[in-house]
Amino acid sequence: MAVIASSYHGQRKFRLAIPQRNRQVSNGSKNTLLCSTRSLVSRSPSFPDLKLEREIMLTVGDKFPAFDLKAVVSTDPKTAFTQINNDTYKGKWLVVFFWPKDFTFVCPTEIAAFGKLSGEFADRDAQVLGASTDSEFVHLAWRQHHADLKDLPIPMLADLKRELSSELGILHKLEGVALRATYIVDPEGVIRFASVHDLSVGRNVNEVLRTLDALQTDELCPCNWQKGDEVLKAA
Repeated sequence: MAVIASSYHGQRKFRLAIPQRNRQVSNGSKNTLLCSTRSLVSRSPSFPDLKLEREIMLTVGDKFPAFDLKAVVSTDPKTAFTQINNDTYKGKWLVVFFWPKDFTFVCPTEIAAFGKLSGEFADRDAQVLGASTDSEFVHLAWRQHHADLKDLPIPMLADLKRELSSELGILHKLEGVALRATYIVDPEGVIRFASVHDLSVGRNVNEVLRTLDALQTDELCPCNWQKGDEVLKAA
């Protein structure tokens, strides 16, 4: 797969396409390209003052980044806070979803919807984790004051330093908050599903559950496939 980036220098356009798997490609001493799953840095001998760097969103097949974040799991300040990392639910599927900001309008509808289906995800050996760039104290205050979140059965991760959202490449370029990104991660830590919505559009949680069902069959699942339906067989 190629990563393509472009920028303008005066009236001339500089374009670069390199395989994402390559971390370094050298061409003598004049041109060195660095690439990772998260960022792309390039220098051109034609434009020595041009440096191109951009975030690359992680996608299907990439390893989900390591994380170690504070989380809110209840409304009681004495028991509300815990630490969650990659090993907390080791061996399980993870469904990780991000929302832009606490104390907003679309976000609680999505969080509550994931909460209502958390039992369905648990039946599939999957743990749901919600996250935003708000602090754990803001999460707690929101849960305490929003009727739909008071009994939320899923952890709310506090990516306050934006480390996980930056690693995933899902920060909104202007607002600096997480986009509405959703990931399904298999027990080996590999991303098997990734989707991103703009700030104003809520997700369909039932579709995330349907996709998990399809992934867990390890078979060919046609359009609109539902759990229990026949899968496709290759000739």
